[in-house]
Amino acid sequence: MSNIVLLIPTNVQKEVMSYYSSYYVERKAPGVVFAAKLTDTSITMYKSGKLMFQGGGAEREAARWGHEQSTAVATGVAAKIGAKGDKLPEGFAAMSVLGSDETGTGDYFGPVTVAAVYVPASKIELVNELGVKDSKMLTDDYMRRIAPDLRAACVNSVLVLRNEKYNKIQARGYSQGKIKAMMHNQALRHVLTKMAPEKPDHILIDQFAERGVYYNYLKNEQEIVRENVLFSTKAEQLHVAVATASILARASFLKEMDRLSEEAGMEILKGASGKVDMMAARIWKQQGEEKLRSMTKWHFANTEKARKLMK
Repeated sequence: MSNIVLLIPTNVQKEVMSYYSSYYVERKAPGVVFAAKLTDTSITMYKSGKLMFQGGGAEREAARWGHEQSTAVATGVAAKIGAKGDKLPEGFAAMSVLGSDETGTGDYFGPVTVAAVYVPASKIELVNELGVKDSKMLTDDYMRRIAPDLRAACVNSVLVLRNEKYNKIQARGYSQGKIKAMMHNQALRHVLTKMAPEKPDHILIDQFAERGVYYNYLKNEQEIVRENVLFSTKAEQLHVAVATASILARASFLKEMDRLSEEAGMEILKGASGKVDMMAARIWKQQGEEKLRSMTKWHFANTEKARKLMK
């Protein structure tokens, strides 16, 4: 086995550092407290007490300190959390996966943002140490804080579709589903190009459309990512690659919302609530229709609600 993780107590951590002191190497990755490099094995210790061995001698070295801590997905985990979609292979959570997710699709203000991230098996522990979990359990401020380290740690692509362009595409008859499919496909292609010739074990897309519908959206695209692609709802709970993609997409969405707030001279609200309608009416009255149009998804029902408030 080339990737083994142990959870060790504080007293053993000190022993490990002493034992491998002559093989010490500097590693500045967040969460790392000690690293060593043997001829056939890389050893990394994290603040959490997790000790990772990678390489041909991983089993030999791990055997000196304890038993492997399994990171594999338990059978039926997707069913347990109510995820729907493709059946995932056994041990999926410990595989090298390229994941994609999006945000901003239900917000009147702000862009549609899609991110794709490759997390190889060798970096799963690092990504977890950086604080990744289901992004719905994380605050916006926390995601902003950890996003830079995640971007530095993993091959990724983040696409931001501002509403000025979104409105033009939507007016040509493109549904939001088609727009999302095109963005997912493009982000995945970008990452595959960056990481070539390496290939992921699988690609996991956070499912927003059935497989057939998704690929129908892409039927006119010249390059379509199809190899080893899996679809599942709640995908951010099934592999850290999708959870990481979700965080990077959200961080970029929030950065764009900051820009819009500065541009509008007021804090722009997320979502599509009645308060958003009132904010839209206020911007419309103060700065004009074209300004509001450039900031919003104009086809949303919020536009007509704001128009009525204006009157």
